[in-house]
Amino acid sequence: MATVNDLREGLHVEGVIPGEHVVVIAAQPHGDGAVVLTYKKEDGSLDQRVLTREQAEKISIAEPRGRPFDADAARFKLAAECQRIKLAGLFDPMLAVTTSDIQPLPHQLRAVYGELLPRSSPLRFLLADDPGAGKTIMAGLYIKELILREDVKRCLVVAPGGLVEQWQDELYQKFGLRFEIFTRAQSEAAVGASVFEPYPLLIARMDQLARNDDLLAELARSEWDLAIVDEAHRMGARYFAGKLEKTKRFQLGELLGRIARHLLLMTATPHNGKEEDFQLFLTLLDRDRFEGRYRRATHSCDTSGLMRRMLKEDLVTFDGRPLFPDRIAETVPYELTPLEQDLYDRVTEYVRQGMNRADKLDGKRRNTVGFALTILQRRLASSPEAIYRSLERRVDRLERRKQELLSGRPAVEPKA
Repeated sequence: MATVNDLREGLHVEGVIPGEHVVVIAAQPHGDGAVVLTYKKEDGSLDQRVLTREQAEKISIAEPRGRPFDADAARFKLAAECQRIKLAGLFDPMLAVTTSDIQPLPHQLRAVYGELLPRSSPLRFLLADDPGAGKTIMAGLYIKELILREDVKRCLVVAPGGLVEQWQDELYQKFGLRFEIFTRAQSEAAVGASVFEPYPLLIARMDQLARNDDLLAELARSEWDLAIVDEAHRMGARYFAGKLEKTKRFQLGELLGRIARHLLLMTATPHNGKEEDFQLFLTLLDRDRFEGRYRRATHSCDTSGLMRRMLKEDLVTFDGRPLFPDRIAETVPYELTPLEQDLYDRVTEYVRQGMNRADKLDGKRRNTVGFALTILQRRLASSPEAIYRSLERRVDRLERRKQELLSGRPAVEPKA
C-alpha cells in the first residue's frame, strides 16, 4: 500500500485506473489529506486526478514493466541505423542517388523521378532513349528506389545472354545490389522445389527462358514485384497471311506482364518502321488499348503515358552543354596512292568474280558466300591493315584446305 507522501515522480503504481499500470509524473499536495496526481497511462497519454488519503492507501507500488535497456550499444546502433536507412525514403525523395556510386545526368533523373516512380501503380512503361543515354543507370536507380521504399522485394531482369554479366556488375558496383544470374545448374538442382523462389533478385537470359517450356511453366507459377526487359524489341510479333504469329520471346513478354506487378521494357530501337508490328509490341504494356489488327485509317499508336524516347541531340549536362557532339554526315573525298588503287581494283575484281560464282549455288550457300564477300569489301574500305589481315586469313584457310586434300585427313584449325 502507498500513502499520499509515498507518491513521487517516476514511481510505477497500480490502482489509479482499474486493471492498468501507470507511471507517476508529478504528485502535488492538495490540502491536508489529498494529492493532485499527474500520471502517464499505458497508451502513452497523460491524465490527472485528485486522490484522497483513503484512495491513496488503495494504490500499490508495482515493479516497472518491460525488460531494462541492457542491449549491446554497438548492436543497438547498428539496428537503429538499419531502421533509419529503411525509412529514409520517406524523407529523402532521391535516396537511391545519394546512396549509389553514380553521377546521374538530368535526363536520367527525369526518367526515374519524373516518369517511372509517379506511375508505379502498377508500372507499365517503355524506356526507349537513344543508345548511350544510360538506360541501365536509370533501371538501377528505379530498382533501388523501390527497394528502399519497400515496394519491391522480388525483381527479375531479363536480358540477352551477352549482357547478363554486365547487368550484374553494374547493379552491384554502382548500386550495391547483389543479383544472381540464373544458370542451368540452378535449374537442374531445384528438384521438387520452385526454381525461382530462392532468388529474390535475379538476372536471366532471355532465350534461356523463352525456349525452355519447363522453365516457362515454373516462371508462370512465380510472382515478381518488378520485371525489367533489356533489348525488349526482340520480343516481336506480326500478322502473316491474316494470322497473328508470336515469337517465343514475345510470349515470354506476355508472361512477364502477367506475373510481375511492375513491368519496364527497355530498348533503343522500339520501332522497326512498321506501325502494325509496333502496335503488337505495345500490347505487352496495354493489351486493351492496342487490341486488334492495325489499320492505318482507324488506328493510331498513341504512346502517351506508356513510353519515353529522348534522342542524343536532346541530352545535355546540368550546365546545359550537349552530352554528345553534333552528328554531321558528309562524304570526304581523298585520293588513293597507286598501290592502294591497285589493291582496291584487285579486291573489287575478286569480290565480283566471287559473287558471280555464288549466284550458281543454292540459296543458303549463296547467301553465306555473298555475306562473306560483302564483309571483305567493307574491310577494304576500313583500312589497308584490315584488308591485309582478312586476306592473310583467307590464304591460311586455302593452304589448310590444300593440305587436307593432299593428306586425306582434316587439317587442324589454329586457335584464335
